[in-house]
Amino acid sequence: MSEHYLDHVSRQLAEIEASGLRKAERVMTSPQSSHVKVQADGEQREMLNLCANNYLGLAQHPKVHAAAAQGMDEWGYGLASVRFICGTQSVHKQLESALSTFLQKEDTILYPSCFDANGGLFETLLDEKDAVISDQLNHASIIDGIRLCKAQRYRYLNSDMADLEAQLKAADSRGARFKLITTDGVFSMDGYFAKLSDICDLAQRYQALVHVDDCHATGFIGAGGRGSPERSACLDRVDIITGTMGKALGGASGGFTSAHGPIVELLRQKSRPYLFSNSVAPAVVAGALKALELVADDSVLRDRLQRNTERFREGLQELGYELLPGEHPIIPVMVYDASKAAQLAHGIVEHGVYVTPFSFPVVPRGKARIRTQMSAAFSDDDIDQALAAFAAVRKDVFN
Repeated sequence: MSEHYLDHVSRQLAEIEASGLRKAERVMTSPQSSHVKVQADGEQREMLNLCANNYLGLAQHPKVHAAAAQGMDEWGYGLASVRFICGTQSVHKQLESALSTFLQKEDTILYPSCFDANGGLFETLLDEKDAVISDQLNHASIIDGIRLCKAQRYRYLNSDMADLEAQLKAADSRGARFKLITTDGVFSMDGYFAKLSDICDLAQRYQALVHVDDCHATGFIGAGGRGSPERSACLDRVDIITGTMGKALGGASGGFTSAHGPIVELLRQKSRPYLFSNSVAPAVVAGALKALELVADDSVLRDRLQRNTERFREGLQELGYELLPGEHPIIPVMVYDASKAAQLAHGIVEHGVYVTPFSFPVVPRGKARIRTQMSAAFSDDDIDQALAAFAAVRKDVFN
């Protein structure tokens, strides 16, 4: 290894450390849950977990655990293969069918993650004769997926429909054969919903396809938990949905693309992350099936999540914290200064509540925050504990 290159890397790391932007990993010594054991300052402590994507609490649900264990017993540990060789079991087809029914789409294809689903989407469906129009705050997986694609690239200001229309017109003026609008259903750093109804109106006017990455909505947003397209009453007008089993649907791993039958079949034939990655582990598939069943059966968990979200948001505002407006279980506490965000997070952790500061490059410079996330698994006592921690630390950081 070149010492010159290692010096180059070390200088970058030193700059990250000096700027207060280093992202340290805390090690959990327990299963994921609303309460976790964490190694901190050389000791193991139990903490309330306020920064997981465990929206419905299904990562700790006994029925999901039991289904995953049974799935491993019945189907084995792993496939040691990609899907089209010898990596497809009937349980994979069951989950694809269940997701299609739930999301009211013709077909679904599984991926190791939603990052892979987005990474294999655009280059499969579009080429240099086409155009992709992307929201400026889209997830990194969409950005990387578009980079792999040869289509003309356009970007519109976040949720700015006038700018989206301008980009659609620009694509038409350059003779784009097909146009695809792509957006997050929920912008994960802010908790904002995309304006899907307006996007679908423009797509219809300009004969464009619509893709929504709904990772932070599938299973708990909308009257039936079908995500942001259901919330916006345009589930039938969104052409392609990508999502994950790694958040509300059990919290493990795995992603999917649900769409019209021919689109999914083309992805099976040409999408590189699907063709060249191992199948989703059978235990994960079995657990996700049970999670989807629990989501579809009733709204108890969704209703509890909404109540917890409203209560925690109101409590933080009463304490004087500045929050980004919204109704999503993602509740960003704005600090702006990266070092102060780190200080605030450290203090809250000291009070037994696990939070993580977010700063550049995860969010724009000068927009540092603590991104808190609610769960249906939290009790009233849990929320009281979290609010007490935020109250105790606030005066030390901001006064």
